[in-house]
Amino acid sequence: MTEVLNVSLRDETGSRAARRLRSQGLIPAILYGHGEKNLTLSVPAADLETAIRHGSQMVDLSGGVRETALIRAVQRDAFGTHILHLDLTRVSATETVVVTVPLELRGDAPGAKHGGIIEHHVHDVEIECPAGKIPERLEVNMKELEVGGSISAGEISTPEQTTILTPPDTVVVSCYVHKAPAEVEEEAEEAAASTVEPEVIGRRAEDEE
Repeated sequence: MTEVLNVSLRDETGSRAARRLRSQGLIPAILYGHGEKNLTLSVPAADLETAIRHGSQMVDLSGGVRETALIRAVQRDAFGTHILHLDLTRVSATETVVVTVPLELRGDAPGAKHGGIIEHHVHDVEIECPAGKIPERLEVNMKELEVGGSISAGEISTPEQTTILTPPDTVVVSCYVHKAPAEVEEEAEEAAASTVEPEVIGRRAEDEE
């Protein structure tokens, strides 16, 4: 279900006006795209936080403006706590868009039961799909992940009409065995020993000749 944001048109711009809005529980925003005029808006902070928490990227605007828009950028403060500004772009439900969606690990990896450690390398991927069919997240199935194995972006299942643009060989999650420092040191010594050039018998005699 598409989230609805009840927005209002605003005339005042600038940092002072933006601070005044935020003190009233409103977030300054701008709506642009489709070759139409840019509009400056205000959005209730609580409604926007709810939409973001639900993973919504496409929203319906009501109130001062009736449009369908895509959340393009959310600017937060230095601590990442409060939203400072919102960028919205006009979009239609059938229009193809490029967005970033989070990944969710699902299932129990057999490798974890055999002493392996799961490492989640990539937490989101870039996808291309119709604006009206943006998934909230993509699931990464770990039911066949063994020790020493990994799952790459190209192995993730996607809904119909959705294409992952992140390079397919990007490792998303892997399962490895933790090694004690002594083991790591021993392997390093063995590797160093294997690189020592062996003595060639008869070289000195050949040199002397």
